[in-house]
Amino acid sequence: MRALASRLSTGLLVLAALLAAVSSFAVDLPTFNLLIRAGRFIPETIEVPANTKFRLLIKNEGPGAEEFESADLHKEKVLAAGASSFLIFQPLKPGTYTFFGEFNPKTAQGRMIAK
Repeated sequence: MRALASRLSTGLLVLAALLAAVSSFAVDLPTFNLLIRAGRFIPETIEVPANTKFRLLIKNEGPGAEEFESADLHKEKVLAAGASSFLIFQPLKPGTYTFFGEFNPKTAQGRMIAK
């Protein structure tokens, strides 16, 4: 019984160390904000560092649901009105990548420029 308790204790310590490492890594990522308001992306253009992993925080102020979608970036995320979420991007090569909103495709247009 003591051997089992010792192994569980060791396993929990390893798990805690891994979680701490992952949490500190996520905090160190460059972070960019994107707001969705009335079927538009604000800002419409986001400049990000090329060849660098980063996080995009997205907040939808509404009034309805909207989707961040990009065939260029191979990403999509639907957000209800009032919802916030994030996407993690692997390093991008220098260039321009377009994105749009599925529910307001005429007005919800944006681009990400990796420099």
